[in-house]
Amino acid sequence: MNETRKIAAILVADVVGYSRLAGSDEDRILARLRALRSDLIDPTIAVYNGRVVKRTGDGSLIEFRSVVDAVRCAIEVQSAMIERNAGVPEDRRIEFRIGIHLGDVVEESDGDLMGDGVNIAARLEGIAKPGSICLSEDAYRQVKARLDFPSTDLGATQLKNIAEPIRVYSLQVGVDPRATPAMPAEVRASAPLAVPDKPSIAVLAFNNMSGDAEQEYFSDGISEDIITDLSRLSELHVIARNSSFVYKKGAVSVPEVARALGVRYVLEGSVRKAGNRVRVTAQLIDSSSGGHVWASRFDRDLTDIFAVQDELTQEIVAALKLKLTIGDREQLARARAVNVEAYELFLRGRERAYVHTRIGNTEGRKLATAAIALDPGYVAAHALVAFTHVLDYVNAWSDDPEHSLQVGLELAEQAVRMDEDQPNGHFALGVACMWARALDRAWTEVQRGLALSPNSVELLMAKAHVQIFSGDPAAALETLDVSMRLDPLYPEILLQFLADARFSLGEYAQTIAAIKQRLARNPQSETAYALLASCYGHLGQPKESEQAWKRALEINPDFSVERRRRVLPFRNPEDFERRVEGLRKAGLTF
Repeated sequence: MNETRKIAAILVADVVGYSRLAGSDEDRILARLRALRSDLIDPTIAVYNGRVVKRTGDGSLIEFRSVVDAVRCAIEVQSAMIERNAGVPEDRRIEFRIGIHLGDVVEESDGDLMGDGVNIAARLEGIAKPGSICLSEDAYRQVKARLDFPSTDLGATQLKNIAEPIRVYSLQVGVDPRATPAMPAEVRASAPLAVPDKPSIAVLAFNNMSGDAEQEYFSDGISEDIITDLSRLSELHVIARNSSFVYKKGAVSVPEVARALGVRYVLEGSVRKAGNRVRVTAQLIDSSSGGHVWASRFDRDLTDIFAVQDELTQEIVAALKLKLTIGDREQLARARAVNVEAYELFLRGRERAYVHTRIGNTEGRKLATAAIALDPGYVAAHALVAFTHVLDYVNAWSDDPEHSLQVGLELAEQAVRMDEDQPNGHFALGVACMWARALDRAWTEVQRGLALSPNSVELLMAKAHVQIFSGDPAAALETLDVSMRLDPLYPEILLQFLADARFSLGEYAQTIAAIKQRLARNPQSETAYALLASCYGHLGQPKESEQAWKRALEINPDFSVERRRRVLPFRNPEDFERRVEGLRKAGLTF
C-alpha cells in the first residue's frame, strides 16, 4: 500500500449528544443533518478548499490546505448554527463541537488519513464545548493574529492516548441566543423617539405556532410582507423589519416597544401552519391607551395565504382610518403570486440572503431560482437573484465578478420589465446600475422604487449610496436621517454610509466617530479600517493610520486599493483619490 507523509490542517467535528437526539426521533435528526450538510456544511467546506476525508455517522474528518482556511470554515459553520438554532428547543438543537490541529499525517492510497495529526484533532474535538472550536497550540499560532473572536487558553492539557500534554485554545463563536435579554441592550440605552404627526406603526415578528422551529421563516415572511405592504402607503410611517424584529421572542410590553421605536400603534400576531391549512391571528394595539384597536383571526387553506395578507392589510388601513390616495389604493390592489411552494422557497431564500455572507448569498440565490422554476413570473424572486449576483461583484465572491455584475444588471432589467410596479425590481436595478457606474439611471430607478414604497429603508439606503457616489454627500446625510427614523436600530452598514458621506465632506473626526461605532458592532470590516487609516492620515496621525491599515490587511490580505479604485463608482475620481491621499500622508505603502 502506497503511503505519503505530509503536514496538514485537520478538522474533526461531530454532533453534540447525537445518540440522545437520534433516540428521540432518529429519522428527523438524520433528515436535518443531511439538509445541513447539503445546504451549509459541504458548500462552506468547498469555499475554503477543504476535502472531506471520511464521515462516520455524525462525525466528519476534513483536510484543509491551511489552518486559516480550516478555522474560517469552522467559524462560518458555527456562526450559521447559532442563527439556525435560535428558537429551537434545547433538546432538539443540532450543535457541533470542532477540533483543529496542524500536524503530521499519513495519507494512504485511497485518500484516507492516519497518524498523530488526526488523533490529536479528534481528541481536541472531544473536549470542545457545544458550539465551540478547540485548537492545538500549533494551529492557534497560525491564526491568532487574525482572530476577533474571544479565545480561552486552556493551558497544557493531557489528551486521551496522546503521550505529551498539548496546549489548547478554545474559541467560542457568537453569543448563545438563550442569553439574549428580553429588551435588547441597544433599545434600553436609547432615548424614546418622538411619535410622528402622521399615523405610525411597528409590525412585530409574528409568533411561529406551528410546533416546528424550522417553520420560522414562514411566520417571519408573512410579518415582513405585511411591513412591505404597509410601507407602500405614503400616509403611514412604518418601522423597518430590522428594528421591529429585534423584539422577536422578547418578553417586552407594547408601550415599551412603541416608546423605543417612536410609534403609536403596534401590530402583533401569530401563524400556525399545519399541512395545507394556515391560521393567522393579529391584533392592533394603540400604545397611548394600551387598548385593542382591532383584532382578527383567519383560518384558510394554505393557498389562500396571499388573500389573508391582503385582507389583513386592508383591515389595518380601515382601523387606522387612513385616507388613501388613488396611488395607495392601486398599490394595495396589486395581485400576488399564487404558487405557495414558490412563495415558501422565496421566503427561505430571502432569509438566507439576509445573512450577507458568501454562503448565505449562494444559498439565497439557489432557493430563489428554485422558486422561479415553479413560478416563472415571480418578480420578487427574479429581483432577489439579480441582487445576489450584484453582491458577488461588490464582494468579489465569484470567480468572475465583472460577469456577475453584468448578469445581475440583465436580470434586474428583466424583473422591472416583468412588472414596473414592483419596488423590489427597481431596487435591484438601481443598485446594479450604481455599481455599473450608470449613476443617473440608478437615481431614476431608486426614485421610482421610492414612489411605489415611500417607507422602504432599503431604497432609502440605496438612494443615499447613489448620492455619495454622485458627489452629493450632504444630501446623502439627509436621506440617511430619514432612513434612521424609519429604522431606529439600523444595520451597521448604515454607519459605513454615514462615514463615507462625512469623509467626502472632509469631516474626518466625524468620520472616525461613525467608523468606530461600526467597528464596535462589526470588528471584521476591512473597508471600515481602510477608511479609518485614511482619516488618520489626513489628521496627521501616522501611527494610528498604520495600525488601522495593518488591521484591514489582517482581515483581508487580498484587500486592494487598485480594485477599490476600479470598483467604487464615484462620478468624480477626486472623491476616491482623497482616500488614497490620506494613506500616502501617513507614509503607507499599498
